[in-house]
Amino acid sequence: MIKVSVIIPVFNEDKVLRECLESLCYQTYKSFEVIAVDDGSNDKTSRILSDLRFKKNRTPCDKDLRILKQDHKGAGSARNLGAKSAKGRILVFVDADMTFDKGFLEKLIAPIMQNLPSQDPGEVKGTFSKEELVSNWNNVWARCWNINEGWEERRRHPKNYPDHQPVFRAILKSEFDRVGGFTPGGYDDDWSLSKKLGYEATAAPGAIFYHKNPESLSEIFTHAKWVGKRSYKLGLIGYLVALFRSSFPVSLIVGFYKSFTNSNFHNKVGYSFLIFKIVYDFGIFVGIIEYLITGRSSK
Repeated sequence: MIKVSVIIPVFNEDKVLRECLESLCYQTYKSFEVIAVDDGSNDKTSRILSDLRFKKNRTPCDKDLRILKQDHKGAGSARNLGAKSAKGRILVFVDADMTFDKGFLEKLIAPIMQNLPSQDPGEVKGTFSKEELVSNWNNVWARCWNINEGWEERRRHPKNYPDHQPVFRAILKSEFDRVGGFTPGGYDDDWSLSKKLGYEATAAPGAIFYHKNPESLSEIFTHAKWVGKRSYKLGLIGYLVALFRSSFPVSLIVGFYKSFTNSNFHNKVGYSFLIFKIVYDFGIFVGIIEYLITGRSSK
């Protein structure tokens, strides 16, 4: 079996990390290692990683868990650090708030494995999965997140999602190394690999995994502020447009409209979306202001 390296950037994920790592233990594909990169966490993340790494008589994947640490530099930098020490021929990038179907790895790498011996320039070198499901769908704020993003019900993407997209979930290590990995930069650093490679990831059928949406108002605000602290197209005009769209009057109007549409999906959350929208947009607004004042983008 070809070795696979699963790389997980971790920053203050003590609430979800254990579940993520344990779900990897039951994969049908067995030849893999797990590299967790602690990106400067200041919660209980380090303790959880140490407990899982050194606790005896656990499931087989724990013997392959390696832990790396760095100061807080962002997910792109953490993934690059993990890739440098990876022993696998294929790199798989996942997040700490994900869990996985037993066949996830096997299905995800299948299109790459199918043509691996050949040198055909048209072969699949990287994949992603369209089977990304919301793991905390019973949470009202998680549902609101889907509405705000315009995603399909219970899934973390819109309907008619294309079979190619710029964010890689798996990639040949040789291809990753060829372009020097991700360009660290915060909000959109996971898109940088596709730009450097000159091609996009291919959908891997049946690779099912679960991803948490923010499930509290504090998480929504924090994530929205992170999203807001990024560069915008059109320079100053882009910032002004974003500030207007996230202003309280506009947020209130959009929140009321989406809360009272006739969609059954929306009606399940009722007034909650109005609250969500105000908190989310306030986070965006604060993030933009912080970025304009400090010049420091998200990490």
